[in-house]
Amino acid sequence: MEEVRIILSGLWAALMLTYLLGDVMRIFAGDFKAGEMMGGMQASQAMYFGAAIIMLIPIVMVVLSLTLKYPAIRWVTIIAAVILFLFNLVGLPTYAGAYDKFLIIVSLVFNGLTVWYAWKWGA
Repeated sequence: MEEVRIILSGLWAALMLTYLLGDVMRIFAGDFKAGEMMGGMQASQAMYFGAAIIMLIPIVMVVLSLTLKYPAIRWVTIIAAVILFLFNLVGLPTYAGAYDKFLIIVSLVFNGLTVWYAWKWGA
């Protein structure tokens, strides 16, 4: 059981690092302008708050994967990973760069693996 917790925690950390890599590459590639969201929309505080919540999910899940009791962590993991999978799947067409699309696909794989490990856990 502890092995699954460590694997899930590692997958959440890998997902967060993939998101951060995409953000850094977007800045260096010039695909990002300060004060704008994707698609050239002017960013509001509410949009930044929403982005912070989405980006915080994997960070919180690293901690919960190691601390929340089973079976609650199993279901929290599945729900969070499915939500992020769908969020990224819907957003995939909005990314212009090949590197961005590749990193989103990698994040989808990490989410899929997370669901798979959590689903198998205890089954």
